[in-house]
Amino acid sequence: MLTTDFDTATMNTHAVPVSESGLTMELLELELSLDGFTTGSDGFAAHVRAAAAAIDGAFLFELPASGLIDRCDRIAVLRVPMDGSSAMATVFVCLETYGNTIRIEMPDETTADLKNFAEAFVDVLQRI
Repeated sequence: MLTTDFDTATMNTHAVPVSESGLTMELLELELSLDGFTTGSDGFAAHVRAAAAAIDGAFLFELPASGLIDRCDRIAVLRVPMDGSSAMATVFVCLETYGNTIRIEMPDETTADLKNFAEAFVDVLQRI
């Protein structure tokens, strides 16, 4: 869990504690780009893809959460630049169960397999 949940029904932001890794400028920009989401599950992938492009990130894929992350219906997997360098980090953008809230999740022990799959996916794409 990272920093902010965006509740588009009320357009309020709710603070969530920042992880130990800290909030980078790129993640803050991503959160701001995700703000204003109103299209529900049908427009989730397009909205996240546009937000990733706005920060020079990469939208890798989207899939049903299938219980992998709590209170999450769909997961979009992104690669985002970190700390102004060429290094990229994997992050998850989650569409909450009722379809009107998006949040950013950092990989942890419960999502390690998904993170590893995403990194393998990137490796295969780079070899093509």
